[in-house]
Amino acid sequence: MASRVLIILLLSLALASCGGRSTWEDSPQTHIVRKGETLFSIAWRYGKDADSLARWNRLGDGSLIHPGQVIRLTPPRGASSRPTASSNSPRPSTRPLPPIPAQPSPGWSWPTSGRINVEFGAKPGPGTGVLIDGKAGQPITAAASGRVVYAGSGLIGYGQLIILKHNDTYLSAYGYTASLRVKEGQEVKQGQRIATMGEGPERKPRLHFEIRRNGKPVNPRQYLPAR
Repeated sequence: MASRVLIILLLSLALASCGGRSTWEDSPQTHIVRKGETLFSIAWRYGKDADSLARWNRLGDGSLIHPGQVIRLTPPRGASSRPTASSNSPRPSTRPLPPIPAQPSPGWSWPTSGRINVEFGAKPGPGTGVLIDGKAGQPITAAASGRVVYAGSGLIGYGQLIILKHNDTYLSAYGYTASLRVKEGQEVKQGQRIATMGEGPERKPRLHFEIRRNGKPVNPRQYLPAR
């Protein structure tokens, strides 16, 4: 008899937990990034703070989101949640923002000398780019003019990383760098020295170089001049 009562109680708890799923559906916990969206437009859509979304999703500065990526809209368990808006604040419109028109590719140049050791898509890893061999301390230069939107080591797997925003369509990234010579918010010119080569995988001097179009990695060889 006691075992039967226990089974009934367990079934009741299971049904109660299943019933709670309607709350999850009514209040979205995630958002799938669509073409043209940015972390700021997603935050605006759901009344969230862009910095909080970046922190909850470990996105660094949030500039590398891409179509199809799943964005968490609530903090992980144990993480702090900053208030997004007071009850008296106007609610943002939930209408989707118009897509950002694609901008032309800038003229590109090689960010450093040396041969490509690992081609685009050849190995799994953080992001998708190319690994360029070189010598420790050799110059790393901006592959195109732009603005520094990230400079640091907060993204796991890249070492010291620099990200340049060239326009609303194109970004470039430079990983495993040393002796950073730029800071976030700084405008740089094509060919300007931004760092020196540091140690990459296997503790060998290498540069991890990426080009991203609308947040999606593309093969740098399709943009860099032949050599």
